[in-house]
Amino acid sequence: MQMTSLSSRSTAHQHVDRVVTQSARMAVDWPLMLGTLLRHALLISLALVMLLPFVWMLLTSFKPADEIFTNQLRWLPENWALVDNYTKALTESSLLGYMGNGALVVIAIFVIQVVVSVPAAYALAKLDFPGRKGFFAAVLLCLMVPTQAVAIPWYLELHYLGLLDGFWSLVLPFSLSVFGIFLMRQFFLGIPDELIDAARMDGMSEWRIVWCVVFPNAIPAVVSFGIFSVVAHWNDYFWPLIVLNSQEFYTPTLGVVDFRNAESGTDYGALMAAATLVVVPLMAAFLLAQRRFIEGISMSGMK
Repeated sequence: MQMTSLSSRSTAHQHVDRVVTQSARMAVDWPLMLGTLLRHALLISLALVMLLPFVWMLLTSFKPADEIFTNQLRWLPENWALVDNYTKALTESSLLGYMGNGALVVIAIFVIQVVVSVPAAYALAKLDFPGRKGFFAAVLLCLMVPTQAVAIPWYLELHYLGLLDGFWSLVLPFSLSVFGIFLMRQFFLGIPDELIDAARMDGMSEWRIVWCVVFPNAIPAVVSFGIFSVVAHWNDYFWPLIVLNSQEFYTPTLGVVDFRNAESGTDYGALMAAATLVVVPLMAAFLLAQRRFIEGISMSGMK
């Protein structure tokens, strides 16, 4: 009986100790919980600030012309003009044709950039040759040069080659991406050298190692670079405005400007509907490739 009583007391003491420990942990966790709530509140606030222009664009595409500019702030329209605005966006301008031109241009640019960037990044990451550090320093230096700074030399080169006002004038200046070389090189540094040495011992050439061994392992980095490249060139307004005169080669950003009319007044409802349709493919592509995009950024050391 005494042993049973002692055992019961010991169990009761252990239970009391667990309760006290859990209470202490809950008391210590309050500052952590408060910090987490504040951090999430800040992130949500910043996300709302970033999303507000897109929400306003979408809601404006639902409004008739007489409700877009009013003295009162209204999120939703009293009279919905969704069908009219989106019908105008698709019928009063060759918007689908412009989006087709944009898709052709961004795909051509991305394919050429990958073909050039992957071997160059492999050489900078895995091959030992004289001047390798100098070439990489040149890549870093070129990252700091904005597109606008070299626009005039590019324009003159295309003029002498007779390539202005066409698809090649949109593709060729961006066929080499120093950002792509940098991103791929950072990712390739994480690939084990033993894997490449094993491929060499099997008799594979460096070219085959690049495309049959390294490239399949670098899909997250390629997807990340693809998101950056497609978004940049799909949204580019500056360069197409300079090199294009023929409307048949217009890209989506130039096509949206068709709804601007200084004489009869800009149709902002249709313009916002066209802008919404132009943005939708980018959002869909990002959502589909979101997981790979995050993997590529985190594994290339660009966090």
